[in-house]
Amino acid sequence: MIPAPFDYHRPRTLDEAIALLAAHDEAARVVAGGHSLIPMMKLRLAAPEHLIDLQDLAELRRIGADGQVLVIGAMTTQQELIASALLAAKCPILRETALQIADPQVRALGTIGGNVANGDPGNDMPAVMMALDARYRLKGPRGEREVAARDFYLGSFDTALKPGEILTQIIIPTPPDGHGFAYEKQKRKIGDYATAAAAVILTVAQGRCSAAAVALTNVAPTPLFVAASGQALVGTRFETSAVAEAVRHATTLAHPAADQRGPAEFRTHVAGVMVRRAIERAKARAA
Repeated sequence: MIPAPFDYHRPRTLDEAIALLAAHDEAARVVAGGHSLIPMMKLRLAAPEHLIDLQDLAELRRIGADGQVLVIGAMTTQQELIASALLAAKCPILRETALQIADPQVRALGTIGGNVANGDPGNDMPAVMMALDARYRLKGPRGEREVAARDFYLGSFDTALKPGEILTQIIIPTPPDGHGFAYEKQKRKIGDYATAAAAVILTVAQGRCSAAAVALTNVAPTPLFVAASGQALVGTRFETSAVAEAVRHATTLAHPAADQRGPAEFRTHVAGVMVRRAIERAKARAA
């Protein structure tokens, strides 16, 4: 289908983009890679009168370290995440997750900012950001602020972004050397959203789990941070009973809808399987 008519804007600076958003208010939408918004426009599910393209904002393309945190610009593509030696060394779950998103053509243009900012519960990176305890830096007409990834998602396609704000950077506490990580995703075919997926970040000291974080993808209207699952692992040697308790907490919190990926009960079961596999693989990787 053909989108409704719209005016196209291509600002050269972030301040110019924010000014355009302020000028056109609810009639405007920003577009990064376009893989979510453009299909919705073609189906007339979204009909912005003004489209603000962020492709020329070089200031939003960055992968770097700043003290004890990693900083990723919102317009960084999935392919750039995959190619980053810094992220491969310091936060390899980002590369592992990006490689499971869609296909190479999508990853070449799709951005990390677009993946985490639009509130689609099927997107992969939001759960990973929750597990990493990331923060999102937002900028709007009233200045800058930060929101924790764990507080950002309010409902399906509903986030803490205020009118006129743009997500500019993702701030990630650098995981400790030797941490364990895994992103396990079950999907019907290459390029599909997950039936269910799980992100796990953990650390091990003297054979015992000293810290753990678990988050889920596409089993609720928002990504889910399952604090109780992580707590069930801390202090244990990953005994069968501890892992089972972590899985139980995750499947209790999950409440997927029945869809073409299967009944709700099946998708909940798959979520539990993904959590178990992610814990096992993260444990095996922990030094």
